[in-house]
Amino acid sequence: MRFRKYRILLLLELLLIVILIGIREKDQREAAVSDSIEIGTVNTAEGKKDYIKWVDFSVPCEALEYACEQDIKAHGAGTELDWVSLLAHTASKWGGKFEKKAMREMEKTAEAAMEHADGGYTATDFIEESGKELKYYPYYKEAYGAVLSGMLGTYEAQTEDENGAAAWHRVYGLKAYSPIAAGFDYSDYDDFGAARSYGYSRPHLGHDMMGQIGTPIIAVESGYVEALGWNQYGGWRIGIRSFDKKRYYYYAHLRQNYPYQSDLKEGSVVTAGQVIGYMGHTGYSTAENVNNIETVHLHWGLELIFDEAQKDSDSEIWIDCYQLSRFLRRHRSRVVKVDGTKEWERVLQIRDPAAEAHIPDPSDDQLTKPPE
Repeated sequence: MRFRKYRILLLLELLLIVILIGIREKDQREAAVSDSIEIGTVNTAEGKKDYIKWVDFSVPCEALEYACEQDIKAHGAGTELDWVSLLAHTASKWGGKFEKKAMREMEKTAEAAMEHADGGYTATDFIEESGKELKYYPYYKEAYGAVLSGMLGTYEAQTEDENGAAAWHRVYGLKAYSPIAAGFDYSDYDDFGAARSYGYSRPHLGHDMMGQIGTPIIAVESGYVEALGWNQYGGWRIGIRSFDKKRYYYYAHLRQNYPYQSDLKEGSVVTAGQVIGYMGHTGYSTAENVNNIETVHLHWGLELIFDEAQKDSDSEIWIDCYQLSRFLRRHRSRVVKVDGTKEWERVLQIRDPAAEAHIPDPSDDQLTKPPE
């Protein structure tokens, strides 16, 4: 009798421990959510409004690859499974962490979504309904959408047949490219936030990819050239804005004397995969065209813009691009040297509907005007 009593007490104690561990794990996940996305509040004419003040984009390459593959697979099966929604659903349950447990749950969510997809009810609809129960799901979806929404979709691409002839095909898939052209070696590591001292002490708000002078630099996403010229920190640099204006791509330290593709100017429309410039080590000088950077490399950065007031302010949101660089390594633009010049050009073209809609009419005199 006494043994049974002790056994019951022991079981109750173990049950209490399990409950406490569960509560602690839930609290840790909730705390992690606030560590990944900072939400601010602003007063408007309609009342108080929440907005995303800061984003820690730490989605690993493996999660990006899985979500992207599920999106493409679902499209091929005749339904829709939005990879941004899948990633946001997982992040909102696991505080922006994509460890083994979170990855397994993301797989289960994708499988369940596909099982429930039927006719007009898509796999995305299933994820959206499930996301209504998650407090931070809308914020993760907005944040991840701001980063990724221009990278996957329908476009036309050239492919080569066995004789080397190019033919056009309609494609649904990844339409963003690595910023380094295919066939050119580079090295990199996660250096986001590292200390920089030129001019003033500050964190490194981008990703460095080390290579050789003249390596062709590729447009990651289609957009228009918003900035072109010299900056004492970035040297010769290019700033390209996505057409939805949510992303600003910054490519810096370009080649001395010949930094850009010759036809590039402010307002130019560029297509993902297009050669835009060449790797160098210019910068850290108030005088133009100076090589003051010790290591030849491309610095590329990605700024998120939820409100235009954030663009050039103390509230800028720059994200860590290391995992994106790993992810985009699978999609590199093939290039060929242009005879008699210092330039390279892509081998196979694509037609991105987003870019096609903004290519100006040659008869228009305002060719340098950015799209509205």
